[in-house]
Amino acid sequence: MAGRALRVLALAYKRTQNQAEAPFENLTLLGLVGMIDPPRPEAQEAIDLCQQAGIRVVMITGDQKATAQAIAREIGIVGSGRQPQIMDGQALDAADEAELRAAVAGTAVYARVSPEHKLRIVNALQAGGQIVAMTGDGVNDAPALKTADIGVAMGKMGTDVAREAADMVLADDNFATIVAAVEEGRTVFANVKKFVHYLFSCNLSEILTMFAATIAGLPMPLLPLQILWLNLITDVFPALALAGEPAEQGIMRRPPPEEARAQRPPAGFIRSVALQGMLLAVATLIAFVWALGSSGDLRRATTVAFLTLGLAQLFHVFNSRFEKQSALRQGLFSNRAIWAAIGLTIALQLAAVYLPPLQTILKTVAPTLVEWAVVLAASLSPALLIELYKMRDAR
Repeated sequence: MAGRALRVLALAYKRTQNQAEAPFENLTLLGLVGMIDPPRPEAQEAIDLCQQAGIRVVMITGDQKATAQAIAREIGIVGSGRQPQIMDGQALDAADEAELRAAVAGTAVYARVSPEHKLRIVNALQAGGQIVAMTGDGVNDAPALKTADIGVAMGKMGTDVAREAADMVLADDNFATIVAAVEEGRTVFANVKKFVHYLFSCNLSEILTMFAATIAGLPMPLLPLQILWLNLITDVFPALALAGEPAEQGIMRRPPPEEARAQRPPAGFIRSVALQGMLLAVATLIAFVWALGSSGDLRRATTVAFLTLGLAQLFHVFNSRFEKQSALRQGLFSNRAIWAAIGLTIALQLAAVYLPPLQTILKTVAPTLVEWAVVLAASLSPALLIELYKMRDAR
């Protein structure tokens, strides 16, 4: 019965008229009763998703070894052809802290476990550098819930003490909800990373544009108010749209992001920001030098540089949507907020060069058709180059 994931109860009786006689001695066995508490249908799928995402699921139960092993196989914690490493309460009591730290690295199932054992298991996993999420519902689970990096209490079946000790409460007592929360957390983390990448590379492009012009002995390509306009008007709306990006395909088939625990940005992130910021700056300077040479009018040249960098930063939002995949292949229209931000920002840029009050404030002029052609070519070039590089690199 235990091998079929049943919890086994033995029923026995005896007749006695002596109340002082020990009630549990010399009993006659009536039989065995097997009871099943079937896992939810979505449990196996949720555990499979965890394993694909690099999350190791460990089962801690008060059941006997055979029952625990059968349940673990049924829900996919261990493969059907594998003999899982199981520790029971006796083995946990016999192991010292060093032995337990070594054992938990390969143990997927714990049987006949007491609340004190749960706390030791959590401590041993954390000592091995693991980030531990612990579920529980009883009063005795509170110490382990409190010690875990993330304590998850049951909302329906859990006690008040367990809920107070936990960091998160499952309103539906469903393990799949934890997996959904992990996916949502990864999406939020990825979107914050995109947001930061976009703003850093845009700000760097402005710094490099001004710095390179100074080194080359050129007039200033951008005026202070134009830079302020780019930072407060042009960059803000696309960046906010990035924060609402939907979850990327396969986000739960990746290992946990290492940069989530890093003390500083990874080298790849810094390199990407630097190279992309440099491309935007080069495109802006080329357009500025061309306009200055063709017209000899500094105000017209700064207008061309202002439009080029503003639109280049706007198109650059597509480069920040996906770290390694090209937006040209992943779908340009999956985030409608980005297109709304693009439309609003283009309207503001047009107002900046065509409305007389803004022309006076920002020192801009209305561009000619040729200048618009140069602006569009220069501003689109960095975004297209980056996307083509991603497409080639993804092969």
